[in-house]
Amino acid sequence: MIFFIVMAALAVAIYVFLQQPQFGKLPSGERLERIKKSPNYRDGQFQNESFTPDLAEGSSYLKVLTEFFFGKSQYNIPGAVIPSRKTDLLHLNPDEDVLVWFGHSSYFMQIDGKTFLVDPVFSGSASPIKFTTPSFKGTDVYSVDDFPAIDYLLISHDHWDHLDYETVLKLKSKVGRVVTGLGTGAHLEHWGFDMSKVSEKDWNEEVDFGNGFTINVTPGRHFAGRTFSRNKALWVSFVLKTPTMKIFIGGDSGYDNHFKKIGEKFGPFDLAILECGQYNEAWKYIHMMPEETVTAAHDLKATKLMPVHWSKFSLALHDWNEPIQRATIEAQKQNMPLVTPLIGQKVDLKGEQVFEQWWRNKQLQPE
Repeated sequence: MIFFIVMAALAVAIYVFLQQPQFGKLPSGERLERIKKSPNYRDGQFQNESFTPDLAEGSSYLKVLTEFFFGKSQYNIPGAVIPSRKTDLLHLNPDEDVLVWFGHSSYFMQIDGKTFLVDPVFSGSASPIKFTTPSFKGTDVYSVDDFPAIDYLLISHDHWDHLDYETVLKLKSKVGRVVTGLGTGAHLEHWGFDMSKVSEKDWNEEVDFGNGFTINVTPGRHFAGRTFSRNKALWVSFVLKTPTMKIFIGGDSGYDNHFKKIGEKFGPFDLAILECGQYNEAWKYIHMMPEETVTAAHDLKATKLMPVHWSKFSLALHDWNEPIQRATIEAQKQNMPLVTPLIGQKVDLKGEQVFEQWWRNKQLQPE
């Protein structure tokens, strides 16, 4: 009897916890009816283009959980403060075409006079339980107050390390338009966003903002969900076209032939921004290995590659800097120029820069 009482109390506690606004809302009503008409929605959820199991062959959730708690690398977290620079985003020359990275998959761009912000996470955590996934020391040097008005906010999917409740609430008054995947708007609507400013798109749909600015929503190979319900919203990548540039914004994705298809249809790209981190053989279908990241950039016909999704959160088992080390080696083999700025460093999108391999600093290794 005591056991059942404890289990019932635990179930109630979990239910109450999940009612917090930060968990968002599942699609319903007209939004759900639109989702059901998507060619990418079957059997009650969105589907990848290729068969994509949650775990690779030979893996199990028990094995993954055991390794996650007991098998992480001793270098999983940096041994010192991550170095950074502070660029004054509020007073940029409007004629500059620049990118500023904030660690993981968050970055700001100013191109042809318009401002873009991708997957911003500035709350210091990538989880509803903050102490479980804190950001690395030194990576939180920017806050929402440091940003000018944002013309376009791009959200690739609704995972906690890409759609941060605290951050988007604070940004709400600064954002002109939001572009995201079908279904993710349910969260934004629940959080009080003006839905007339939100473009919620399926794969292979386009948003034309006029004057030479368009965003094509393209596929990824991943999954979505902020609670136990998975794939009720769509995970996406973006093709950003401005009057003078073309940039691929990858979101999260395992390697697949969609990169080659996107490259053939929209390439070449001036820059491909692709995930490189939080991978493991057990979940290789939903996160690329660093070598695959470089290959994907070639598939996209990219002139340069910027590896992201590393250097802020520990969401996998590998060394914190292993992703960029492996990607650097592979980029040399495949002759792919890399863009590897410090957090906060200004990247000239139309110029040539030499980036230091700052992640090799011995002080960043654990004691």
